Amino acid sequence: MPKVTLEKTYTPSTTETRIYQTWESRGYFVAPIREGCKPFVIMIPPPNVTGMLTLGHVLNNSLQDILIRWHRMLGEDTLWLPGMDHAGIATQIRVESELQKEGLTRHDLGREKMVERIWQWKELYGGIILKQLRKLGASCDWSRERFTMDESLSRAVDTIFVHLYKKGLVYRGKRIVNWDPVSRTALSDEQVEYRNVKSHLWHLKYPLSDGSGHLVVATTRPETMLGDTAIAVHPDDSRYKHLHGKSAILPLVGRTLPIVADTYVEHEFGTGCVKVTPAHDPNDFDIGKRHGLEFVTVISPEGKMTDAVPEEYRGLSREAARKLVVKHLEEQGLLEKVEPYAHSVGHNERTGTVIEPLLSEQWFVSMKGLAEPAIAAVREGRIKFHPQHWEKTYFHWLENVRDWCISRQIWWGHRIPLWTVQETGEIICSVDDPANDPKYKGLTLVQDPDVLDTWFSSWLWPFSTLGWPDNTQDLKHFFPTSVLITAPDIIFLWVARMIMSSEEIFHVEPFHDVYFTGIVRDLSGRKMSKSLGNSPDPLDVIEQYGADALRFTIVSQTPRGGDIRFGSELCESGRNFANKIWNATRLILMNLPDDGDEFAYTPIDCIAAVPDNLIDRWITSAFFSAARDVTESLRDFRFSEATKRMYSFVWNDYCNWYLELIKTRLAECTEAEQRETLTQALGVLDGILRLLHPVMPFITEEIYQTLRQLSESHWPESHRSETIMRAPFPMLRCEYIDTEVEDEFSLLQDVVNSLRNIRGELSIPKATAMQAIILGGTKTQKEFLTTFTPFIAKLAGLDALTFSTHKEKGWASAVAHGLEICVPLSGLIDLKAEQARLGKELERLARLANSTRAKLENQDFVSRAKEDVVEQERQKLKDLDHALEKISRNYEEIKSINEA
Repeated sequence: MPKVTLEKTYTPSTTETRIYQTWESRGYFVAPIREGCKPFVIMIPPPNVTGMLTLGHVLNNSLQDILIRWHRMLGEDTLWLPGMDHAGIATQIRVESELQKEGLTRHDLGREKMVERIWQWKELYGGIILKQLRKLGASCDWSRERFTMDESLSRAVDTIFVHLYKKGLVYRGKRIVNWDPVSRTALSDEQVEYRNVKSHLWHLKYPLSDGSGHLVVATTRPETMLGDTAIAVHPDDSRYKHLHGKSAILPLVGRTLPIVADTYVEHEFGTGCVKVTPAHDPNDFDIGKRHGLEFVTVISPEGKMTDAVPEEYRGLSREAARKLVVKHLEEQGLLEKVEPYAHSVGHNERTGTVIEPLLSEQWFVSMKGLAEPAIAAVREGRIKFHPQHWEKTYFHWLENVRDWCISRQIWWGHRIPLWTVQETGEIICSVDDPANDPKYKGLTLVQDPDVLDTWFSSWLWPFSTLGWPDNTQDLKHFFPTSVLITAPDIIFLWVARMIMSSEEIFHVEPFHDVYFTGIVRDLSGRKMSKSLGNSPDPLDVIEQYGADALRFTIVSQTPRGGDIRFGSELCESGRNFANKIWNATRLILMNLPDDGDEFAYTPIDCIAAVPDNLIDRWITSAFFSAARDVTESLRDFRFSEATKRMYSFVWNDYCNWYLELIKTRLAECTEAEQRETLTQALGVLDGILRLLHPVMPFITEEIYQTLRQLSESHWPESHRSETIMRAPFPMLRCEYIDTEVEDEFSLLQDVVNSLRNIRGELSIPKATAMQAIILGGTKTQKEFLTTFTPFIAKLAGLDALTFSTHKEKGWASAVAHGLEICVPLSGLIDLKAEQARLGKELERLARLANSTRAKLENQDFVSRAKEDVVEQERQKLKDLDHALEKISRNYEEIKSINEA
């Protein structure tokens, strides 16, 4: 066979596409169902059908894929089920905007044609994000891909609705809802995003009916005063006790308003008087119910003023009505004052429309009974949150949960499975269309026009995707699932509700662990957004650096559950890491015998005994120490620590030290010893590829296929696999971990690094050989260093290494493992010139440090500058002080020599 080689450079842009196509075409992602085999399951948080890949998706899906690939390599029946959410409001808006370009509205098409048009759009443009996830290397089981509007998932939605309706947990009620006047639909509380808005606080005068004076109330929405039906004061507020049961006159309208006493009012806040608009504020709604007030709707579902207001305001937008109301109040002397005021205003999280609290008849789910088992699942530890602090947020929401408004006044989504028999008024709740029931032949059945909240299908995702309500093989084998990885901003919208539905239907938790990711921010700490121009397109990053580099970089930057600071330039380190692995492999392959034969080696976790050679024993121990640490980190969802440990072992121990050490052996030893050395090097490389694969799947597969070609016939049966995806993750052979050997090589590394630091700090040319003298040390340390003197000399550029008991003047030194590492400087550098250079450098650094320190002592700067800018200055000062300390030490050392 020809000699096995690798291309000179690794080119991810072509390699990754080829490898992924092979994986998918050969069905490597398909989850098997094997009797007695443990399943491991993750359900992808379904992106919206309208979605495009963001760095948030990159982070979330990289973490999921790491766990999936790891457990697949552990031999488990591993399922990562992909899919999409139909995103009712967002998708309908997208298609309606397309219709507008044609001069049409959805009402021009009618319901049936509009829904048909949305399906057409979905087939043409929907699901782009799932194609993009393939570029990232996501090893989803695409054969099981689901969509929340699939027939089977729609049946699951109808089934849970009917179940809850028949239990009395679904009811129709007239309440204040979050209304989007642009989309013309209700939203749940969790779909409202509150934004801080700069506005005004208008102080209005309401004349008392008896003419004895007036009350002042403050409002941020003067236009809603047209719907006021009372003024409320606190019952214990002594200022207004004499007014209990009295009344006031509503300005501009003339309606008589009762003055009611209610404990909701905070008498310490403002004037202690509150205008009550029961049809347009949830708190006022409750006051209205308690006191039997009139409910006057003054704003329509379209966001216009209704006929319930005086004629001059009818048909105006909310904004126009506000201006006119304020103008008229001012003209009548009823506007006391106006103040600038910043307050929180609800917006549709999808469209950005300002929400209108509106009295509306909607369908609700009673949540309290559903919440109790969901609270118990987490409190009893059956579901663990990572980080744990999210439990507090979860409990607070569920313990104060409000009923869920589930009806939406749009056309795209799951139609509510309720029909009214027009002739009799009978309400039919059924999974199946009652029109097919002979019982209703000849009768007129009208289905409820509303659709269900998008989240009403998503909350069934862990089991509807597996075939429920049918008892399928997938459902029996893969449910409950194992882990959920998601963003904390949908802990209420999705996470809590999935737990509720699972507990309600199965009386079991839907997953055992929930890992909450942080927010991906730019390097300055700002949240990434298109408007700021600080959000790079992940596909551009992949094209430039490769998917492995992006995955490795973003995961290594991820503190456990904390926010991530990311810039595409950071992927340079990930690309360098991939190149390091590639070049290490090429180095080994180039040193193989050029005889055209296979080269037998044993994977590191299959070796029968500890190697005799000390270097081989060390790298074996170091490998299993790293494998142990990586495994423990992955088990604890410490992804960043896992990747950093991989990097440390591969870059430092294997590439920078082990391969450098064996170069000497390969150059000087016998042919048999060379073969033994290369066998060990390949065995460890084999383990490295399998250790790294969950994080960097593409390059590890490419190199693995090369090693298969070289030696697979010699591997144990357990390690033979067409793809590294199904090769075993490194077994933990803890019996091969030798801490004493690792400590000895840690000493060697520190000695060499100390010598390199001395050379670098004193600008000793690399070509100039140094003499090293070691002071102190135990007998064992000296014997070990003596054995490895040739290696130390080569790695540190020495012409001699000796031991001594005393230090002389003119020696530079450093400390490592209690040993003092010395280098006589005489003859190595121009000491007087070096003293002058270091003196100038000290002056320069001192000026910089003093300037930075003065800036940080300036309270005006610290209070005004952004937190990340201040932190950068603090780190800058810390680095400058450290550099000053080192250079000052070297300066004094050389100065003492020159003065001797």
